[in-house]
Amino acid sequence: MKIGILSDTHGFLDPRVEKIFKGVDHILHAGDIGDALIELELKFIAPVTTVLGNTDLGLHFPETVIVTLGEVKFLIHHIVNPYEPSDVLAQRLKRDQPAVVVFGHTHKAFAQTHEGIFYFNPGYAGKPKLGTARSVALLYLNEKEIRHEFISL
Repeated sequence: MKIGILSDTHGFLDPRVEKIFKGVDHILHAGDIGDALIELELKFIAPVTTVLGNTDLGLHFPETVIVTLGEVKFLIHHIVNPYEPSDVLAQRLKRDQPAVVVFGHTHKAFAQTHEGIFYFNPGYAGKPKLGTARSVALLYLNEKEIRHEFISL
C-alpha cells in the first residue's frame, strides 16, 4: 500500500503533488490546509483524510483522526511533540495505540520511532518561501515494514 502525506499547504497545492501522488491508495493531510478546496482537489487523486491545523479557522475538519490503512493504525494530529505529547494526546496514544503518528506544524520533515510509535512529519508543502525547504512524502506499507520517502518540491 502506498500513502501520500502532506501538511501545511496554507491554501496552496503545488501542481506537482498530483503527479507525485499518482497511484497512491490514500492521502493524509496533517493540517493547516488553508482552503477546503485543497481537500477536494486531492480527492480526485485518492481518498483523503484531513485534520484541522492551528491556522484553519472556519474550516470543519476534525482535530484528530484515527484511520487504519492496510493493517496499520494511524493517528493524525497537527501539533505533536513526539518526546512530550500534550496530556490529551498522551491519553489518545495510550487508548488508541497507533503504530504511526502523522503530524505537521513544524514545517520540517521528521521520521523517527519513539517508544514504539513511528512519528512522521512530511514537512512544509505550502507556497515557496525564500530559504524554506518544501516537501511531501510517500509511505510504503507492507506486512513487514513501513518505508518512507521525502520528496522535495
